[in-house]
Amino acid sequence: MLNKLEKYDYVLLLTVVALTCFGVVMVFSASAVMADKRYHDAFYFLKRQGGFAVVGFLLMYTAMKIDYYFWQKYAVVALVASLILLVVVFIPALGGKAGGSSRWIKLIFGFRFQPSEFAKLALIMFMAFSLNRKKHTITTLSKGFLPYMAVLSVLLLLLVMQPDLGSAITLFLVAFAMLFAAGTRVIYIATVILSSLPVFYFLVMNVAYRKRRIMAFLDPWQDPQSSGFQIIQSWIALGTGGLSGRGLGESVQKLFYLPEAHTDFILAIIGEELGLMGLVVIIGLFFVLVQRALQIAMKASDDFGKYLATGIAVLFGVESLINIFVVTGMLPTKGLALPFISYGGSSLLISLFAVGILLNISSLELTSIHRK
Repeated sequence: MLNKLEKYDYVLLLTVVALTCFGVVMVFSASAVMADKRYHDAFYFLKRQGGFAVVGFLLMYTAMKIDYYFWQKYAVVALVASLILLVVVFIPALGGKAGGSSRWIKLIFGFRFQPSEFAKLALIMFMAFSLNRKKHTITTLSKGFLPYMAVLSVLLLLLVMQPDLGSAITLFLVAFAMLFAAGTRVIYIATVILSSLPVFYFLVMNVAYRKRRIMAFLDPWQDPQSSGFQIIQSWIALGTGGLSGRGLGESVQKLFYLPEAHTDFILAIIGEELGLMGLVVIIGLFFVLVQRALQIAMKASDDFGKYLATGIAVLFGVESLINIFVVTGMLPTKGLALPFISYGGSSLLISLFAVGILLNISSLELTSIHRK
């Protein structure tokens, strides 16, 4: 008889645990000085991120134990709930506003929830459920493609209104990757992508701060004290880290030079403190994570599991790649967390829950006898 733990993908489990634990350490390293000045408690963000990690591991364990086919029953409910939550952020009494964006729902004790994180997983669940049922009509336009475009359009509109263009782009890419994996005609996908380019151009070039980010991406030294400041400070952090880094906790850029040092740009602090070798290890762990998730998708015993695992794999891959490219200056500055590592409860909890679903799909004891 197999040991219970032998049912699951050990490599995926250990990779995620390593990323999460390392993330807690780096959040403390990147935030301690700022937390001490702002909250008079150097451990403020460490305690919160550590608490998120504990709850997240419990959620992951719970999802590991629940047959992933269970989520088919609640896929539509999850999607509707995500749409409602994305509307709630605009209600002044309930929504939390920061930096000009309405992306959060206020909870008790100063905690906030970001519905866009839940919406990503909800869309993946819904599409996996629907694609499994529509496998024979997925190549058609009216029944197999346009309904997904309608759902996706509503989600994207709500995200753009917040505004949260980074999450909108992520959802867009995940949705089309799942459609492609399900066998949707490439001509449909290509047509929508090409027709979306003018809309994307309008959303970027007709909004002042987004246009400044594009200009800063093309030439950050044109405005080094404003729009180009963040990426320049990120480059300084990465450059001074060298091969082996300054040492854990020894970053200079986190001392109020690099904005968002413990959130969106935490990778720059990792590069400064642990050097190129540290970055290679982290990027390697993300590669292993996505590779194992795709392998689980290919070995899934049914199409629902295949689509579900594929969506989660693409989600982690897209989010990590965008963050890495932004921090290194290969993409314009955009607020998108590095999964498992950046500070933030919503991202960490949803990500660990999604990993629990992946681990359940990888289970050796699952059978398809009861699945109809």
